[in-house]
Amino acid sequence: MIFAFSIWRSGGRSGTEVSRASSATSGTLTTRMTATLTSRLSQSRSFFLSCSRRSYVSISHPSIKPVELDYTESIPQDGNRTQGALVLVHGMLGFKRNWHSLSKSFSRDLNRPVYAVDMRNHGTSPHAKPMDYSHMAADILHFVQKLGLSEISLLGHSMGGKAVMTLALDNQIPSDLLKNLIVVDISPIKGHVSTTTHLYLEAMRRIEEFKLAGPNVRKEADKILVDVEKDPATRAFLLSTLITPPPDSNDFARFRVPLDILTNAIPDIGTFPHDPGEATYDGRTLLVKGGKGKFVNDRTVPIFKGFFPNSRIEVLDTGHWVHAEKPNEFKNLVVDFVRSS
Repeated sequence: MIFAFSIWRSGGRSGTEVSRASSATSGTLTTRMTATLTSRLSQSRSFFLSCSRRSYVSISHPSIKPVELDYTESIPQDGNRTQGALVLVHGMLGFKRNWHSLSKSFSRDLNRPVYAVDMRNHGTSPHAKPMDYSHMAADILHFVQKLGLSEISLLGHSMGGKAVMTLALDNQIPSDLLKNLIVVDISPIKGHVSTTTHLYLEAMRRIEEFKLAGPNVRKEADKILVDVEKDPATRAFLLSTLITPPPDSNDFARFRVPLDILTNAIPDIGTFPHDPGEATYDGRTLLVKGGKGKFVNDRTVPIFKGFFPNSRIEVLDTGHWVHAEKPNEFKNLVVDFVRSS
């Protein structure tokens, strides 16, 4: 890799300046990122142990302060905005626009309103601490109640899946609020966020620290990311929230997400607020697993069934990004499940 994260300059750096960094400094970058990652993983392990001793607090508790989530909506021709709505919740580093095409398809095929939200610290929703599942679930509940939605179908992918499971398992939510729960390729377990995610965040921080400017910002940022992610589609996803300054600006490229908050929240994002046997949700539940993924496996399926006894599991031939890799098959699974309720 020819990019030297160890070289810092004030002000914006052009793509030419960045590309001149010698390959010899690649070792410095690798060493620095490895040291940072080792420190983050150590913090995660310590936090994980402390989480196992915490008691659960209801998402309706006065100590939980929700934020106002930004959202997009797809409203059917009959004008229904509330009854039987489908609410879509993205994963970590995602945002509401990831659901743009599917939102319209869902609304058309189901003839019901569809809402896609930006979670806290993502998209155009507020930046706020803490970034744990009790607060994320409280944000969703506040959103649903503010819009007056009823008998909703709630769908969450990855981090969003853990958030919607947290909401469903809370025994203080209104009984008529949730009709269908759909969880996409994630398990309700306490664990650690993957090393890959740590590396993504660290590389994104390096992009900001480079203070990139000029016409080739995205190209240079992509070259930085290639050291931690070889797949062009994944790199494009990571760069989808990169804000590039206009040509006449003295500003530099930065990400829409608050990388400091997300990095510090990694332990919270890796865990889950309930232990097996603590709570159950008896409503209709669909788990959609990516057949090539590792987040749902033979060890975690019984745990999922313990939390959600009225559930069924469907498998699509994808990795973790089920809805992006097989959008039509995914849409059909969800539509059939919601229609059958």
